[in-house]
Amino acid sequence: MLKPVDPTPPERPIGELVHELVEEGKAYAKAEADLAKTIALAKAKALALPAGVLVAALFIGMAALNALVFGVVLALATLIGPLLAGIVGLLIFAAIAGGLAWWGVERARQAL
Repeated sequence: MLKPVDPTPPERPIGELVHELVEEGKAYAKAEADLAKTIALAKAKALALPAGVLVAALFIGMAALNALVFGVVLALATLIGPLLAGIVGLLIFAAIAGGLAWWGVERARQAL
């Protein structure tokens, strides 16, 4: 005849249970870290080309701004002389840059 099955499993020592819990926690934390790393890497790869295009656009925009400044100084040079035209051009574009910087700082302060 068969022996009856004991309905209660044998008790394991508390140290073994704690060790198993710690190991499972480590495995879970590693899996979460790997998932976050994989997501971040995928986003970085997806943003690589757009970032490059934006950098190229920045350089082209700077070249356009240089052409504008040069044109303004040349136009003023015919009226007031080259040295004074350079100084006036400097003042004009420094004022624009200062105004934009001030506006940016104020917007940042409002946002924070």
